[in-house]
Amino acid sequence: MFRSQPMSRRQMIGVTAALLVSGPVVAQSTDVPTKGGTLTPPDAHTFANANRIFLIDVRRPDEWASTGSGEGAHRLDMRRKDFVEALDTLVEGDRSAPVALICARGVRSNAMSRRLRNAGYTNIIDVPEGMLGSRAGPGWIKRKLPVIR
Repeated sequence: MFRSQPMSRRQMIGVTAALLVSGPVVAQSTDVPTKGGTLTPPDAHTFANANRIFLIDVRRPDEWASTGSGEGAHRLDMRRKDFVEALDTLVEGDRSAPVALICARGVRSNAMSRRLRNAGYTNIIDVPEGMLGSRAGPGWIKRKLPVIR
């Protein structure tokens, strides 16, 4: 079951800073998409830090080392043979929990969305801008959202 916990002061400051940095161009959603959908990086950051989604960075360890991962993201290399089992552990077996996937530019997160739906996950959300940006938008890093090295 997905447990909700209050945000720490540090998390609240990070969310506030992210909202200020993103400016008026980015409309903040108040609802997590259900049964799929997409999120912008600012929304993914806000929801992850409020424990409303599991944000999963599916990139490789060398990519995490190069750019860091978005604050609030769990690192889970999509090449792991036990990827689904590791995700099951993270979500405590709740395959209906909201799981948002992020990669570099949205290609791998889209592919992993299909794989997880085929594995029985029912609420997979894509962050198509990724960390580096794509046609969907500038991405986590250019939006100056906080990263963890």
